[in-house]
Formats: sequence, C-alpha cells, structure tokens
Amino acid sequence: MNGVELFLLGRTLMKIGEQAMPRVEAGTPGSTRSVLIVLGDLVSHPGTTVGEIAARTGLPQSQVSTAVARLEQAGSVDTEPDPADRRRRLIRPAAKPSARVAEVRSANVDDALTAALAGPDGTAPDPDAVREVTQALELLARRLTPSIAARARDVDTAQPSRTETTP
Repeated sequence: MNGVELFLLGRTLMKIGEQAMPRVEAGTPGSTRSVLIVLGDLVSHPGTTVGEIAARTGLPQSQVSTAVARLEQAGSVDTEPDPADRRRRLIRPAAKPSARVAEVRSANVDDALTAALAGPDGTAPDPDAVREVTQALELLARRLTPSIAARARDVDTAQPSRTETTP
C-alpha cells in the first residue's frame, strides 16, 4: 500500500463513518466532519481556543467557530473567558456527556459497513467478509489512536515539506 492508497482508504472510512452517525436536525450549521475533528482536538487539548484548534487541525477559523457553537448548543463543550485575554474563550469538553454525545457513542457501524460492502446490485455482502472487515477495523482502532495522528502531525510540521528546498 502506498500513501495515495492509504489516503483514499481513509476517505472511504470517513464516508462510512459519516453514514453510521445519527442524523442531525436539518439546517444545523457545520459539517459532521468538522465537528468531529474539533471535538477530537478538544479531547486532546482541553482548555484551548478557537485559534489554537484552527492552527492544529488546519480547519479555517470560521469553520472551527461554527463547530464549537454547534457543540456548545448540543451541550458537548463548555466555554469560559480566557483570563489572559477576555475577548477569547477557552473551550473544553463538557464534564457530563450530553444526550447527543451519548447517542453518537451508542451508534454502531454495522448497517453502514454492510451497505458499503454490498454488491453493486445491492445484494447483501458475505457475512464472513463483513466480520473480517469489522475485525480489521477494530484492530486498526486499537493500534492507530488519535494521539498517533497528533504525533504524526507534530512531526510533519517540524520538518520542511518535500516541496521546499533547503539551503
């Protein structure tokens, strides 16, 4: 497998994950993807600001602000004024999970995975194939935690890009 294949697999897995998520109300601002990216960053960096989240995730600040507002409305995060700069807000995961967090955590991927593995004509996939893929995903989830992605991102930002030239 090369980097492109891994990237495309990651995108496919994200799409399946999005399909497995409980739906949000129509007209709710912010994409599920950006909300999950922001929430994942908040879990790793509680007591952070919108600007810091944007810098770490690469999301535009406006998208992070929208995601934080959505998470705050759902009761998933708490905010407080930053003592160093009263104009900014410090954001952290809510002490008690909201009903939405509980709903998302209780959802499983079985139906979305079965649909993804179905034949082109909609025929049900082989149950052994579904079980095999589920086991592979469980292994990957245990081995490739969000902290690994954060470390890889930290290493990537510390090194010059491949397109840059060094003197």
